[in-house]
Amino acid sequence: MTDLGDRIAATLRRERERRDLSVSELARRAGVAKATVSQLENGGGNPSVETLWALASALEIPFAVLVDEGVRSPTLIRAGEAAAAVPSSASAYLAVLLSASPPHARRDIYLLSAEPGAPRVSEPHPRGTVEHIVLVSGRGRIGPADAPYDLSPGDYLSYSGDAPHVFEALTPGMSAVCVVESH
Repeated sequence: MTDLGDRIAATLRRERERRDLSVSELARRAGVAKATVSQLENGGGNPSVETLWALASALEIPFAVLVDEGVRSPTLIRAGEAAAAVPSSASAYLAVLLSASPPHARRDIYLLSAEPGAPRVSEPHPRGTVEHIVLVSGRGRIGPADAPYDLSPGDYLSYSGDAPHVFEALTPGMSAVCVVESH
């Protein structure tokens, strides 16, 4: 088991039991296979961003709760050295949790990277979610799925995360910092 796998397993089981849900019921609510939930709770599998987001949404918790290392400041993560990268199963997209929100606060910080190809289309997050993006490198098409914006390095965009939204690389090596706020 990996450290990330162990964290996901412990957190998934704890949050599922806290809500008094069976593995079958959580799987049904998340739209994933029961075997997937069981495998993840046992520290196995290689979950995609989509699977973890679906489980987090079904549990009504932020995505970050599933992958947070629990490390507190000061925290330095050098570029390319982040341990908890979660890939997408649908596109060349990687999410690295940089900072999870402490208890009673509502913000998570991610470093996102993508390559040209299929865009990462996200389903709506819980009501009141706002995403803030600062493009670091490359060019991207980001924002509301029905009207995304083309961004260049240094551009900032804020949009509602509680509606479908997209993250698409227009050039190789695209990366961005994403701050997710939940209200």
